[in-house]
Amino acid sequence: MAINEFTYKGTRFSKDHHSEEILHFIENEFPVLDDDIYNVTYPKSGTHWMGEILNLIKHRGDPTECNTVPVVVRAPWYELKVGLDNAKNLPSPRIISTHIPSHIFTKSVFKSKAKVIYTVRNPKDVFVSLFCFHAMVKMYREEATFQEYLERFLHGNVVYGTWFDHVKGWMLMVERENFFYITYEELQQDLRGSVVRILKFLRKELNDEQIDSVVKHSSFDAMRCGM
Repeated sequence: MAINEFTYKGTRFSKDHHSEEILHFIENEFPVLDDDIYNVTYPKSGTHWMGEILNLIKHRGDPTECNTVPVVVRAPWYELKVGLDNAKNLPSPRIISTHIPSHIFTKSVFKSKAKVIYTVRNPKDVFVSLFCFHAMVKMYREEATFQEYLERFLHGNVVYGTWFDHVKGWMLMVERENFFYITYEELQQDLRGSVVRILKFLRKELNDEQIDSVVKHSSFDAMRCGM
């Protein structure tokens, strides 16, 4: 078993980072603004990357804030104990990150003009990244083998539940006007084209120079240098 876990509406969470009170609040009471942008992913699916892209778009390609303020402050996870207040107090337009499955997500978002961007990544790569991460931070009392952790991942015995249910739930939103999905692999293969598509969804306009700056400063090399 993982250390200090609890279940909320069928999904596992960490007592160290989450609470039932916060999950209930963000599901039912979180104050949504019409210009909010929600950066949604399953863990290890490009959350930081999309957060950088969205912040660069917000600042029209200017990397100053991205180079000086951590992404967890600029695009906080609002379901975390350390992230909720940051999210509520962000300057508008707010960029809010989350791994929350769709059935726990803030209900009022889809009654607003707020935008939701969902990034999907190949589950094989997600699993390997999660396995390495959990081994590094010692999420479990005992050291799970690769096969043992694979069984946990496939059956949803991990924080945020199964990749399969997470993706299935969010993809039911695909017909909604304020919902947009993109794959991690599309970002890898054509970052500039992906940025252009995101801009169109957000109904924002940048000139070619500004788009080039967004692409340059959200590339893997640029983000690695900023870590």
